[in-house]
Amino acid sequence: MTTKIQIETETVSERHATPAFLVIYLLLGVAFGVVLTRSEVLSWFRIQEMFRFQSFRMYGIIGSAIAIAAVSVAILKTLGAKSATGEPISIPKKQLDGGVRYAVGGTIFGLGWALTGACPGPLFALIGNGVSVMIVAVLSALAGTWAYAMLRSRLPH
Repeated sequence: MTTKIQIETETVSERHATPAFLVIYLLLGVAFGVVLTRSEVLSWFRIQEMFRFQSFRMYGIIGSAIAIAAVSVAILKTLGAKSATGEPISIPKKQLDGGVRYAVGGTIFGLGWALTGACPGPLFALIGNGVSVMIVAVLSALAGTWAYAMLRSRLPH
């Protein structure tokens, strides 16, 4: 006689889509939006100053973010940290292959940033601050993401 044992498994997305996690994500997003607003990172004028090389402010913010990220990754590697799902945190090495795809992608990203006056991070914060024209930028970013998903198998990676 055999006994069937059914093991219930829940996926990571199911576990993190519970109301408690959604409230936490919402609060973290609001806090991030407040920080972006108070630091003027999402100010069109600050972004234009950066692109015109008139102010060091944004470069300092971006540089400090890179430094903090580098130190944080080094600490995570040293401690052998695991993700919220218990998986080891690892960052795969990138193959530059001449860097053409990074140059093209960076150029497209930079053009979008310069044209809209906002990178993707603060788009929702800008909408929350009443800059409703950024809804067009969000929809455009979503359309670009969708287009990439449709074309991904035909693009060089």
